[in-house]
Amino acid sequence: KSSCRTQQHTLTLVSCSQEEKLWDAMKITARVLGTGLLVFTALVNFGLWYMQNIWDASGHFWQTTWLKLYYLLEGEEWTIFFLGTALVPALAFWGFNGILIMADVTGKPTFITRYRIQPGKNNPVDTKKLLQAIYTVLCNQFLVSLPMFVPMFYIMKWWGNTFSKELPTFRWFLVELSIFTLIEEILFYYTHRLVHLPLLYKHIHKKHHEWTAPVGVVSMYAHPVEHIVSNTLPVMTGPMIMGSHIVSIAAWFSLALVTTSISHCGYHLPFLPSPEFHDFHHLKFNQCYGVLGVLDYLHGTDTVFRQTKAYERHRVLLSLTPLSESIPEVPGRAE
Repeated sequence: KSSCRTQQHTLTLVSCSQEEKLWDAMKITARVLGTGLLVFTALVNFGLWYMQNIWDASGHFWQTTWLKLYYLLEGEEWTIFFLGTALVPALAFWGFNGILIMADVTGKPTFITRYRIQPGKNNPVDTKKLLQAIYTVLCNQFLVSLPMFVPMFYIMKWWGNTFSKELPTFRWFLVELSIFTLIEEILFYYTHRLVHLPLLYKHIHKKHHEWTAPVGVVSMYAHPVEHIVSNTLPVMTGPMIMGSHIVSIAAWFSLALVTTSISHCGYHLPFLPSPEFHDFHHLKFNQCYGVLGVLDYLHGTDTVFRQTKAYERHRVLLSLTPLSESIPEVPGRAE
């Protein structure tokens, strides 16, 4: 009995100690989060105020430009929708990737190639393999994405806001952008993990992972099923739920295509979002499934990544010195 009482007393003390530690951790977390939230709110409010002033100053210009385009196209909704969902985003995608393709093929300008994430890879890129990727991307754009825009058009037409003559406010566009990003993160993460299941990976997703050192155009190099489920639907769903204006859709689609190209480009360029996260996914296959990394953190699918030099380099480069030089790999250690 005495032994049992001693054990119970010890367990009680351990339990109390753990509760105190948990309570202390919660208090510290509350202070840190509270302070961070206040600072973040202040910065966001200042940023919104500043951007709103810029928008107000140029708002008349954008509104007038939109109306000119609207009347030039005689209010033809399908034509306007096609321009906003297909043509403008495609120009953004191929304009950005055209520069990257030139660097991948010729190694020039050296300003770009010195920021290569995986040294020695795609230096220069295999031209035959690149042309095959370009062909697949064009097929996905014309034969998969375009047909998907037809039902989307009728959904947006049903909402009744998409072709309004009045542009949305800048604040509302920021709200929509936040919702679009959240929806894309959720849908892409789980559909991406789905196509990594052995059966689906073998028949569908393996095509995308032929590139262990990706280049920008590979962002849309995928099996048609994957292009529908993981590439297109996560980006389309937000605007369809929100009933967004065509100008907001065009901006979001263009931003999404350029961002995913950056994630696949193979270069950690100054002042652009870090591609280290998704590049590591192509290198290791079973890490870093998402876009923002939030769900990877919650599900623990970035634990290996967080132990690497790539994680230390996963930030916006604010200087002209490549992070591969300032944060080099440990000699003799493969990560």
